[in-house]
Amino acid sequence: MAGAEQVLGSDRDSRPSPIDVHVGSRIRLRRTLLGMSQERLGEALGLTFQQVQKYERGVNRVGASRLFDLSRVLDVPISFFFDDMPDSLASNFGGVAGRRPSGGPETQDAFGDDTLSRRETLELVRAYYRITDPSIRKRVFDLIKSMGPADVSGA
Repeated sequence: MAGAEQVLGSDRDSRPSPIDVHVGSRIRLRRTLLGMSQERLGEALGLTFQQVQKYERGVNRVGASRLFDLSRVLDVPISFFFDDMPDSLASNFGGVAGRRPSGGPETQDAFGDDTLSRRETLELVRAYYRITDPSIRKRVFDLIKSMGPADVSGA
C-alpha cells in the first residue's frame, strides 16, 4: 500500500489539483472583470506577477490567509472562488454535490465549459460596466438580448 501512496503522491506533485485550478480560474475571472493586471494584483498582495500567474493556473495552492487577502483586494466573498465548481469535482473532494452559487439557477454549465472565462466575454462585460449612464447601459443590454434567441425559460 505504501508503494501505491508514493505513486499517487508523485502524480499529484506533477499536476495541479483540479480544485486549485478552479480557484485559480476564479481569481483570473474576477481580476479580469475588474480590468486589473497581474502586476497590479501582485502589488496589492505583495507578490510578483509570476506568483499571481502560478495561482491563476493552479500551479501554486492558495492558502487560507492568501485567499482572504484575495477576497478583500478583488472585493468578493471567499465563497466566490468556489462558485460554479462542477458537482463531480466537489463530490470527489468531499464537497456537497448539487450545491450552486446563490447567484441564481443559471450556471456556467448552461453556457458550455469556458464561455464565462473567455477573454472576449470578460472584455465585453468590462466594456458594458464602463458605460456610466444607466439608461444607455440598459439600452445596450436590451439590444444585445434582442439579438439572441428568444428566451423560452420564462425568466
